[in-house]
Amino acid sequence: MILQLQGVHTHIGSYHILHGVDFEVPTGEVTMLLGRNGAGKTTTLRTIMGLWNASRGSVTFDGRAIGGEKGRLATPDISQLGIAYVPENMGIFSDLTVRENLVLAARNARTAEEIDAKRLDWIFSLFPALKKFWLYPAGKLSGGQKQMLAVARAIVEPRKLLLIDEPSKGLAPAIIQNMIAALRELKSTQTTVLLVEQNFNVARQLGDTVAVMDDGRIVHRGSMGELASDAALQARLLGLSLAVHQ
Repeated sequence: MILQLQGVHTHIGSYHILHGVDFEVPTGEVTMLLGRNGAGKTTTLRTIMGLWNASRGSVTFDGRAIGGEKGRLATPDISQLGIAYVPENMGIFSDLTVRENLVLAARNARTAEEIDAKRLDWIFSLFPALKKFWLYPAGKLSGGQKQMLAVARAIVEPRKLLLIDEPSKGLAPAIIQNMIAALRELKSTQTTVLLVEQNFNVARQLGDTVAVMDDGRIVHRGSMGELASDAALQARLLGLSLAVHQ
């Protein structure tokens, strides 16, 4: 297991958001973090990244305590360990070009020419629009293209773990299928991903394992295939049936 959360509590001001979160992320797999709006999914990702502090419990990455009572690292130090985070708001720099956004994300490159050429070609194969709009300001991209850029920034260098928050939110169905295809290709490289997603059809296609949150707690853990094949379990945990999310 590359990531473990044990008894994690997170407070934001006077609000107690996470109430003893427990789950693990297997190495080389895609783990889906599902739940209704307000369940605590984004707070969980931000707690892993150290953007919000775990007030109790522990967050362990690759055998090292990075958050909580056993040890706490600052967000830049967590990133240096090999974790990349794609937030729900994508976090791109709108005034910079696509090229400049990727250069900033590539810690070992000061110019585009210093980015690993094979890796850049691989990114272009996943997201051809980024090559087409290489010199465009990122703020002028469509919503789907901005999401592609956000993911590309996260993978411009090899990472041990990707945290991705709702990559399909607000995207047209055709763009969602493109994103699924790209994430499947990423999955085939045995990259470990923790993915928050509201679109259950996306979760079904990409997930190996799943953790379901409700009211700041993990209420279900198991295989994604098991959840996808059990309409009654979906309805109980998520208030939905896969039959209406094809």
